[in-house]
Amino acid sequence: MVAEDIIIAPVVTEKSSGEIQEGKYTFKVNKKATKIDIKNAVEKLFEVKVLNVNTVMVKGKEKRVGRNVGKTSDWKKAIVTIDTNDSEKSYLAKGGKEVKVSKKYKTSIDEFMGA
Repeated sequence: MVAEDIIIAPVVTEKSSGEIQEGKYTFKVNKKATKIDIKNAVEKLFEVKVLNVNTVMVKGKEKRVGRNVGKTSDWKKAIVTIDTNDSEKSYLAKGGKEVKVSKKYKTSIDEFMGA
């Protein structure tokens, strides 16, 4: 699957807006997409480091217009946690030298709410 086919739309609710401060973003995704597919698609589209992906199958609701009864379609929701720690990593190289590596990923998704 192509990354653009996996991520359908952001889910903007009161709860999901509050979770953005913690680095959690909510998306409507393709029902056939796996957690690994979702992780790879978010990393490719938004250039962030994904730490965790939680998925939920949302059941469609029964709707009524007059005497006609119908049902909205089922859909899949993914809550993606990204790495918001922008500190540099350091490790010891050969000879005991300390090497610092800066991260090449963004710490937020700017396009999420149309910003």
